[in-house]
Amino acid sequence: MNLPWHNQALSKLQKMVDLNHLPHALLITGVEKIGKFELMQQLVGLLLKDDSIIRRDNILEELDHPVLIRRSNYTNMIYCRAGEINEKTRNRSKDIRIDQIRAFCEALNKTADDLQIGVIFYGDQMNISAANSLLKTLEEPRENTLIIILAHNVQNLPTTIVSRCQNIHIAPSYSEQTQQWLISQLSETQNADFDVAQLLENTHGVPFKVLSELSDGGFIAYQAYQNQLLSIATHPLMINQISEFEGNELEVLACLQNLIIEAIRLKTTKEEGGLVELNQVIVNVKSDFLFQLLDDVQRAIRLSKTSVNLKLLLDNILIVWSHITHLKEYPQISANY
Repeated sequence: MNLPWHNQALSKLQKMVDLNHLPHALLITGVEKIGKFELMQQLVGLLLKDDSIIRRDNILEELDHPVLIRRSNYTNMIYCRAGEINEKTRNRSKDIRIDQIRAFCEALNKTADDLQIGVIFYGDQMNISAANSLLKTLEEPRENTLIIILAHNVQNLPTTIVSRCQNIHIAPSYSEQTQQWLISQLSETQNADFDVAQLLENTHGVPFKVLSELSDGGFIAYQAYQNQLLSIATHPLMINQISEFEGNELEVLACLQNLIIEAIRLKTTKEEGGLVELNQVIVNVKSDFLFQLLDDVQRAIRLSKTSVNLKLLLDNILIVWSHITHLKEYPQISANY
């Protein structure tokens, strides 16, 4: 699969392979749904000179029986992942446990004539004991062995792990090539109904997230919330005419968070986005106010997990949002929480 937003990362990996400078441990990072697993498959395909072998691996499927690690169709390749059933508790683990990492390291310590590959996904889901157990294998790598760790958030990995790996990062993409790839993935109806550049803005440059949200209908509701939020920012009196937000407060907060993040990006890069109303907001708003409102929105999202009155919380946020382009000073709305 040719993914244009992988070109830079793949080019770097290709150069390492060509020069025989591939490290013993790679850390592939990027936000969720950016395609880390697919990049790993491309790399293994380069190394094996055949990617059809591992593309038959159905490793993303959740098994209904306990396992520690999984085997690939390529004899010398193993996977270690979160979400496996714990044999003792019979529950599905949310993290990667120490017994899994021990089995992973033991498998890689066996002698093999051909290249051995071990893949951990996602590394930032290892618990502390598991991460510590991996260190010795990273510090004393075997010849002809490659460990590939995929991670959504590198900040959630111990620095001792990160420092022993070569990091390959997949950045979000808004490029013309990425837009053309998305267009090729959408139906004629979807291409007529949606602006691809705007879809990428809404998902912060994550193409697979665009496809996911289109397939489950999430973008239809999201687009409605977005249009209403932009109307509030450009016509403050519209705040009294919004009824669809009730009962959907968390989704509206998440949508507003994305709008503010996009506004900050566009204002920082001095670019224009695909949303006309958001461009109007950017012209007149102070950057500091955007950052302060983003902090308040993110705090509100965290508080939504408590017994807080979420409707009142959203109302407070929206009052500030409706006046964001006219504020002389930013109000301390956090006191109302």
